Amino acid sequence: MAYDADVIVVGAGLAGLVATAELVDAGRSVILLDQEPEQSIGGQAHWSFGGLFLVDSPEQRRLRVKDSHELALQDWLGTAGFDREEDRWPREWAEAYVDFAAGEKRSWLYAQGLRLFPVVGWAERGGYDANGHGNSVPRFHITWGTGPGVVAPFERRVR
Repeated sequence: MAYDADVIVVGAGLAGLVATAELVDAGRSVILLDQEPEQSIGGQAHWSFGGLFLVDSPEQRRLRVKDSHELALQDWLGTAGFDREEDRWPREWAEAYVDFAAGEKRSWLYAQGLRLFPVVGWAERGGYDANGHGNSVPRFHITWGTGPGVVAPFERRVR
């Protein structure tokens, strides 16, 4: 049996589902492959608590959590300790991800159908300033439906 596609995505975890959905929306034909049976779609994300890293969100502001792009990046860089020349790409990825988490990530996820609990918790909690490891403020946003709630919008798009 022969298949023809523009792209082959290997892995039907959350990253594979998101990549496939975005590629299809961009007009590409995609084959999505996974070693696990179909009931395992979403991979580990399906079994997760569904926490999302967001920066300076309405949920944080409602709880009077003072957060910012600058603070989140300072927390990340303080934890990562990027101090070698070969850390260039991981540092650039971290900066791009904090940009996304402080910018369009929440509205993009909302457009996908994800909804958030009105509370924000701690993940990788650090000290009470941005000089130590972890987050200096709560940034862990839980989705309605936890892990399956994160996977569902992308699974629907892919199917």
